[in-house]
Order: sequence, then structure tokens, then C-alpha cells
Amino acid sequence: MPDHELLWQDLLESKSNDPTNKKLKDVEISFPIVYGTISFWLEYFKAVTILKCRYNSHKWTVYVRSANNEDLSVIVKRVVFQLHPSFQNPTRVVEQPPFELSESGWGEFEIAITLYFHSDVCEKRLDLFHQLKLYPEEEAGPQSTKKPVVVETYDEIVFPEPTEAFFQRVQNHPAANVPRLPPGITLPPPGSIEIVPYEKKRGDTKDHPLSQWFSNFSEADELLKVAAARQQVQAHIAKLRRQLTMIEGMPQQLKALSGPGQQFGHI
Repeated sequence: MPDHELLWQDLLESKSNDPTNKKLKDVEISFPIVYGTISFWLEYFKAVTILKCRYNSHKWTVYVRSANNEDLSVIVKRVVFQLHPSFQNPTRVVEQPPFELSESGWGEFEIAITLYFHSDVCEKRLDLFHQLKLYPEEEAGPQSTKKPVVVETYDEIVFPEPTEAFFQRVQNHPAANVPRLPPGITLPPPGSIEIVPYEKKRGDTKDHPLSQWFSNFSEADELLKVAAARQQVQAHIAKLRRQLTMIEGMPQQLKALSGPGQQFGHI
């Protein structure tokens, strides 16, 4: 075998044995995240409105955080927020936690949020979209300057077949959901991979100034929501079946008069 082919074969073998490249089959790592906005109505809004000049009625913050407010920089390298074109420099890049930005304005619009991950995590980016809300859905009297409008979305980022290096790097991280390895899979000794102590990186949002307004999300809460939605669907199906049974039991003449639109138009 020529020397260059031997060198290429050795290179492939060393790359396959490298924990930074070797993937774990049938393994998934997930990170629950929350993205959203918190907007405050500004107190000077009334005075500026009387003057009929251009105003910024609200101050708001858009962010991406861990669902349990742990440090997301273990996987996220940077976050890009795409604001409305009317803002100066509408493309904002945040490369350090907390991954957020604050602005002021008067209009609602959709914010594009793009997550870029570290090289050992994922090569693809993740695109999210969030609608900025400045006003509450149900207005009960004048809008308060003390109680903000909070709109958050819960999601989970799933990384299938992670590399051994990535698995070892996050297996004890509080923001990650890391499963047990399937039988037969063993990892290299921890000393062969550099592990960065998480206590040295204070990128969590537990002591964030806005943390009192953050919603609490948990897997149990999400399961309860799914169960409640399933019960509503099942109740709706049972109602439809009862009405269909009633129609089938009617005389033929009444069936002709009881069309589907008349029976189900107000369900």
C-alpha cells in the first residue's frame, strides 16, 4: 500500500477514535429553554402624548434563557436578535450571557432570534421567532408602570447522537437533560477531555433583575398542560359522537332537515 494511503488511513482511524468526533448512537441530550419579552409602560408616556410629539411608550427586553435559569453558554456561542428595520442597527449580536437586549419603542413586531452553538455541540443554527407584546390582552383600567407584560415560550433543544466530548462536558450541567448511556457504551477517562468548571462561568439568570417576572416551567407543568388538552379533545369527540348517534336515530325525514351545518355550526 502506498505511503500516502497509509497516512490517510491512520488519519481516519485517529479521527474516528477522537472523542471530539465520535458520536454516541441512540443517545439524545436536551436543553429546556425559554425565550420571550418583558415590556414596561413608561411613566412619562402621558406627558409626551399631550405634547403630540414622537414618543417611546415602552421599555422592553427580549431574551433567551434556560428554563431553570442556568447558564446556557455551555451550548450557545452567540445569539442574534433581528429587530424592526426602524431601529438603528436592527441586527444585534450578543456573544456573552445573559443572551438578551433591551430597547424602547412604541410598536409591536416580530423578533427573529437565531442561536449559534459551539462547534462540538451542533453545526446548524436554530431560528426562533417571537412577537413583541407591549399591551396586555385584557385591559382592566389604565396600564400599570409597575406590572410588565410578560410573554414567554417554552421549548426544548434536542441534540441527537452527541459526541463523546460534548456528552462528558455537559453530563453534570444543571441546564441539561442527559440520559444514561445504553448498555455497551463506555466513555474515555475524564482526564482525556478538558472539562471547564461551571462555577467559574456565572452566566445563569437566577439573580437577574427581571427574574421575579419569569414564568416557572417544568416538565411536570408541560405534561399537565398536555393532559388537560387531551381531555378537552376527548370531551369534544364524545360530544360529536353523541350528536351523530342522535342523528342516526332520527327518522329519515328529520335527517334530511337536520343537515351537518345545522347540527354542528355552533359547536
